[in-house]
Amino acid sequence: MSSCIALVVAAGRGFRLGGPLPKQYLPLGGSAVLRYSVETLRAHPAVDGVRVVIHPDDRALYDAAVAGLDLLPPVHGGAQRQDSVRNGLNSLAEAAPDLVLIHDGARPFVDAGTIGRVLAALRDRPGAIAALPIRDTVKRGDGERIRETIERSGLWRAQTPQGFRYPKIVAAHRAASGAELSDDAAVAERAGLAIALVDGSEENFKVTTTDDLARAERLLAMQRGDIRTGQGFDVHAFGPGDHVWLCGLKIPHGQGLVGHSDADVGLHALTDAVLGALGAGDIGMHFPPSDPAWRGAPSHRFLRHAADLVTAAGGSIAHCDVTLICERPKIGPHREAMVARIAEILALDQRRVSVKATTTEQLGFTGRGEGIAAQAIATIRLPF
Repeated sequence: MSSCIALVVAAGRGFRLGGPLPKQYLPLGGSAVLRYSVETLRAHPAVDGVRVVIHPDDRALYDAAVAGLDLLPPVHGGAQRQDSVRNGLNSLAEAAPDLVLIHDGARPFVDAGTIGRVLAALRDRPGAIAALPIRDTVKRGDGERIRETIERSGLWRAQTPQGFRYPKIVAAHRAASGAELSDDAAVAERAGLAIALVDGSEENFKVTTTDDLARAERLLAMQRGDIRTGQGFDVHAFGPGDHVWLCGLKIPHGQGLVGHSDADVGLHALTDAVLGALGAGDIGMHFPPSDPAWRGAPSHRFLRHAADLVTAAGGSIAHCDVTLICERPKIGPHREAMVARIAEILALDQRRVSVKATTTEQLGFTGRGEGIAAQAIATIRLPF
């Protein structure tokens, strides 16, 4: 059997969608755009390993995007895409796979069928690419005017993955160093290799613009049409101390909260809400208070665990809402920071997180200042 390694090219600095992140690290349904294609390639039975080519400045973003995935160590890219691919191919010299798949990190919806068709074509060809025939009439323009109508017969839209026999494509890339070619198939063509065309998929589009990202969100929502909600509730009493942990923040206070872990009542309630939506029990089942390993543990680990279970089930967290119930400390001055911290833990856009506070009008144990309560609701999307 042939060995195969997939190279995912994610070294670009595409900021055209706005914001501080390159497009491959933008949030999409609770995960980074990059993670989807990496997961799909890694799960394919014919792919022995996946290596991502990243920008040298993006290591922290990369580590967060692919956390928990069994991947080959990343390699740094170059100034241009072609340089990045060549660096990735050179890094595989010791492994020397028979086949290599090269895929764009900003194409999140590559599917197993497309991967399989590319690999099947490599049985008797040196290279193959996923592509779609052009069905619309094609015009060549000059500014705002049409110059000519181009015959569309035989024209295809190239996609990725593009697959090759490793020795041939690495030699072609080395020979083409310095040439500005549009994709890896063009590099192979320059070397005289006959490249096969196989059917791609309309869903295997590249996220380049804000419209593309919105389309990706809609597609993901359709794929994850099983919408579930879960609720959580938690209480911790006040005790000795000079601070409390609430929603991932250390807040100075005249007392602490008593608990086996850091007693973050907000994150505990939210963790139970996520687990409840997933039908995965409660926080005590996953992190028993009788286990000394969790004494004083930071509660963000519990919430991240619950989120990872959602991801492992093929789902995403759509929204979460936490209500803190106490007389003191005052939550208002910290609310925005709490939202930001929860969004960071869950890798969500802050618009998908809500934190509120209320009192019980001095009634009950919270009204008497004996402790803090929290309730939370989480909404998740799962595949049918």
